[in-house]
Amino acid sequence: MRIRATVAAVSGALALSALAVPAAHAAGAPGPAVTFSNVKVNKGKNIVVGTTGKVSAPVTYTVTHPADLDPDTFATGPVLYRGAKITSPTGFQGGDEPGTCKAASSTVLNCTATIDIRPAQDLFNSDAGAWKAGALAVDEAQNVTWQGDLGSTNVQRLSKLTTSAKPKPVKKGKSVTVIGKLSRANWESGKYSGYSGQAVKLQFRKKGTTTYKTLKTVKTNSTGALKTTVKATADGYYRFSFAGTSNTPAVNAPGDLVRVKK
Repeated sequence: MRIRATVAAVSGALALSALAVPAAHAAGAPGPAVTFSNVKVNKGKNIVVGTTGKVSAPVTYTVTHPADLDPDTFATGPVLYRGAKITSPTGFQGGDEPGTCKAASSTVLNCTATIDIRPAQDLFNSDAGAWKAGALAVDEAQNVTWQGDLGSTNVQRLSKLTTSAKPKPVKKGKSVTVIGKLSRANWESGKYSGYSGQAVKLQFRKKGTTTYKTLKTVKTNSTGALKTTVKATADGYYRFSFAGTSNTPAVNAPGDLVRVKK
């Protein structure tokens, strides 16, 4: 159906090359007489994006339309945008396909769709953080209805964290040196780069138990590296733990076992 192709193009591919697309369509004839509500992006979770491939975040939403407006004459889709207005965004993300909707009544549609993000094409590092949710509807004449301020989500740079503790084994009461590195996706280079100046917890779990306890907090250096020392008390696992920020998700490094000898 032509309108299905149009809504996908407007919300997805065209947005990559022309952020003025929403404003241009808004200036034309009025679009379908619909309203959007109950928009939920990625099941209420942040959208975490690595360096390659495509991330498809699920979206559910409700469309309300007049009883005399045939749902087969328009298509809909969700979008994410940055800026004060959806019709003049400073950033824009849409889906590869329009939403799939089922009638809940003569005037209400329950819909599902995805926001499709390809970091190598779609994102600068500065795009990490808060985005607003919106939606659009396109009719057969390619007239578009836009609605913004329907919610929000964070788009985050995928984080990685390592831990290595030495010596192994160590004599009880002697120092254990724990090193590691906190890095996150660099969408511009396509690699992972160190995350500097971040507070990271050093934690310890005694062998035979299930709970990690925080020993101290360490800050990453200019390259994201971590290094600290602690006194050995018992066999157990050391790990670094990062609580996350609005633009970078929380991450725990795998535990590294150190045995203690008398």
